[in-house]
Amino acid sequence: MDSVPGVPCWVSLTVRDRRATEEFYSAVLGWSFTDSSLGPGFRTATREGEPIAGFNEAAVSWQLPVRWTVFFSVDDADLACERVRERGATVAVGPLRVGDGRAAMAADPYGAAFGMWQGELPRGWAVGAGHAPAWLELRTGDAFAAALFYGDVLDWTKNPSHGVSYEEQNDEVHILVDGETVAGLRGGGVEAAPDPQVRTRWEVYFRATDIDAALAAAEKTGGTVISPVQHASHGRVATVRDPDGGLFCLLGS
Repeated sequence: MDSVPGVPCWVSLTVRDRRATEEFYSAVLGWSFTDSSLGPGFRTATREGEPIAGFNEAAVSWQLPVRWTVFFSVDDADLACERVRERGATVAVGPLRVGDGRAAMAADPYGAAFGMWQGELPRGWAVGAGHAPAWLELRTGDAFAAALFYGDVLDWTKNPSHGVSYEEQNDEVHILVDGETVAGLRGGGVEAAPDPQVRTRWEVYFRATDIDAALAAAEKTGGTVISPVQHASHGRVATVRDPDGGLFCLLGS
């Protein structure tokens, strides 16, 4: 994909037990794994030859929590980190040289972790395309304030012709790339009071051909179904915790 500043460009899971975690995702979603060009400790999940997500052992080497992280493309990682700090948020790691690029890990002012990447992007990877994540969603207590923060840091605009833009829709803010919606910021209501009870986090949705079979496989291989199947506007969804503790969502028909 083209290097458009601000676009969601990758998702990655920090792990402790790489072998068990890979066996879990292979059983649940049919993924295969290869070594990554980013270096030792990094792996790439694929299906039918398509890159899907990164796996890394940063939960051990960098002492990071086990979690799925959404990365956004930036032209200048140093400038992006400076913007994060200026807006009262936290840069936890980096920018560090990783492979041929530079990466940083941060948390927004409401506690949601996210990543920033300066460098070449995975060819053919885009939210909603192929086996890449079907959807990304930020659960937050104040969707509008969160949109302003990410918009300032990542150069999002309200102009759809810019490449990456956002628009307000009731209690959500939708993120668009070239006019296509790829992510949502949900919670609090654009015109409502912030909700302090929301546990703020980015959620990654992977498409399952048979969501019931995927959930059965998850439980059989040591995972936990946190939220059973519910009907949403974009399909049937469920939240799962993998054996290492990583939370993610399944989306199916």
